Amino acid sequence: MAPPIEQQPSAHTGAEDPAGRTILDGEAAERVLRRIAHEALETRHPNAELALIGIRTGGDYLAQRLVELITQISGTRPPLGLLDITLYRDDLGERADQPELRETLIPFDIAGKDVLLVDDVLFTGRTIRAALNALMDFGRPDRVRLAVLVDRGHRELPIRPDIVGKNIPTERADRVRVRFTGDHHVSRVVLHPGGQP
Repeated sequence: MAPPIEQQPSAHTGAEDPAGRTILDGEAAERVLRRIAHEALETRHPNAELALIGIRTGGDYLAQRLVELITQISGTRPPLGLLDITLYRDDLGERADQPELRETLIPFDIAGKDVLLVDDVLFTGRTIRAALNALMDFGRPDRVRLAVLVDRGHRELPIRPDIVGKNIPTERADRVRVRFTGDHHVSRVVLHPGGQP
């Protein structure tokens, strides 16, 4: 069993969002995650073990919660991994700030697994492209699927999730933030219009 993910300060945690509009509260987000867990089980590959890998940060907390839900539903705990994509980003050389590296922890062989890659918000698709590149350095899974809590559109790459919690139409300049409690539950999903933080 993988160790629990420690809550770390990130863009995904913090104070109330007075300027944003809450799209999902904690209760609604939990219902959505339960539906994602059911769909992950219903659509899993029949001849491969299901494994979840969360993209840091945000997807890692969701992946841990999904593992808990899948375990409750099926009685079997799938392996859990955490993936840091920082060094695989295509904008790494363009960033003025020093990127924060986080640990990648995949304590199992992904070869032959039915990997469910988990992220909180799907936007341009560039994070997922980086995650796929990073993941292939760990082996060749039987299949990789993508589950996201929120798909906000505006794709720049031909990437589409297999499991979507909620589609949220946005303007390109908007920001969607998923806020977490200290025990990796979603407290709310907030839409900030026009690029507000």
